[in-house]
Amino acid sequence: MSTVVLPGSFDPFTLGHLDLTRRAAALGHHVIIAVSHNPSKQGTLDLETRKAAITRTLEERDLSQSVEVRTLPRGLLVDFCRELGASAVVRGLRSQLDLAYEEPMARMNHHLAEVDTLFLLTDATLSHISSSLVREVHALGGDVSDMLPAPSMDALRTASAVS
Repeated sequence: MSTVVLPGSFDPFTLGHLDLTRRAAALGHHVIIAVSHNPSKQGTLDLETRKAAITRTLEERDLSQSVEVRTLPRGLLVDFCRELGASAVVRGLRSQLDLAYEEPMARMNHHLAEVDTLFLLTDATLSHISSSLVREVHALGGDVSDMLPAPSMDALRTASAVS
């Protein structure tokens, strides 16, 4: 079983993220979800809340044996992959725009450390979902409960009630 890393801010962890996780694990990989802080994004959920929601989701979906959740330390993703013995990074592609964004990073990761990137096409029924849009729709009073696992929805509601 090879180890792969699924990096992201996961603010919040969506059904699209869950689908990628499930599919990577079904391919026989040990998946490490690497939760990061992205300073260029306006966050809603703190790092520990995101990790807890993801962990609860994995437990509820019986994925906790093949998937673990870790914090992505500052620094290069490839250094984290090397430290864990991960052979690849997993990224989801919703559209050609995602590929245009992800391709240079994938090439750089391979150049720096021979870490490959496995691209999985997003399930067509989930391709409209992004954490950024979910946060925006939720902030404007829209219902996003059909785009999130229950623990992520609970975390988002709690964060909204506090702010």
